[in-house]
Amino acid sequence: MTPTTMRAAVLTAPGIDNLRVTDLPLPAPRPGWVRIRVMAFGLNRSEYHSVTGQAEGMSYPRVLGIEAAGVVDLDPEGVLAAGTQAATMMGGMGRAFDGGYAQYVVVPRAQVIAFSSDLPWEVIGAVPETLQTAHGSLTTGLGLGPGQSLLVRGGTSALGLAAAALAADRGCRVLATSRREAGRVLLASRGVEALLDDGAVAVQVRQRLPEGADAVLELVGVPTLRDSLAAAATGGTVCFAGMLSDSWTIPDFYPLDWIPTGVRLTTYSGEARNLPAAELQRVLDRIAAGALELAPVHAYPLEEIVRAQLDMAAGAHVGKLVGLPWG
Repeated sequence: MTPTTMRAAVLTAPGIDNLRVTDLPLPAPRPGWVRIRVMAFGLNRSEYHSVTGQAEGMSYPRVLGIEAAGVVDLDPEGVLAAGTQAATMMGGMGRAFDGGYAQYVVVPRAQVIAFSSDLPWEVIGAVPETLQTAHGSLTTGLGLGPGQSLLVRGGTSALGLAAAALAADRGCRVLATSRREAGRVLLASRGVEALLDDGAVAVQVRQRLPEGADAVLELVGVPTLRDSLAAAATGGTVCFAGMLSDSWTIPDFYPLDWIPTGVRLTTYSGEARNLPAAELQRVLDRIAAGALELAPVHAYPLEEIVRAQLDMAAGAHVGKLVGLPWG
């Protein structure tokens, strides 16, 4: 029997004190939309920005969450069968319309990706948005090819760990940074050439790669971008795909001074349509086979979403934080 209400984490205004788990009416999909019974959802910096008032396009009250994984509960037009395993992300979730921090979410069918997996839901829930950004950054943002070298700046973030794992899986030489010795040890344990980020990583990179790295994935943001550009080889590419530092703009940016000759600077920020269903299925299958690990997973029940947000803000865990709406 279909319930009439659901539990959801609602932000009524900026500030962690305004984030509460409450009962809401079960949402009904309009034409072109589907309802998903959420089994797990990933936590992202995007929601941290919403809670802290830094996010654009927010309206209140709002159920947070830019991604979710679960099973199709209702497609009024019958395109997707009930029970189909599905992931969804972006497209305004958690900002323009209610997102995945809930037991059910209603989203446009166009941003639903079907898959099939027997992995635990907390493992599946850690994959979709992280994979979308990592895959898109390596392909669209960097054009990384087999055998090339990659530097991941911000290597112990969930995205950094995932990108490093995907690149290594393609046969690339991977270097990655951490500001902490414990992070450097973790990266080394995953087969990555780990660098302690002292602010001058380009020097360390060129000690190992005298010509510089073929590709650099910048996840820390503005404060480290100039040094990351200096770490790239002539003809190499730096892709700006993260802002762990929460610094958004560069005062007095002078391209000729910042960007070395012949180095390309790109960005990446994708949507559900940028993650091929075949790539999501491939990665889930590789994880299930024990051949690939994207990032450690730390799961929280929905009722503990405030603690999860505080842990994310404090960097209490290395890896991906995941919410479980059903306990």
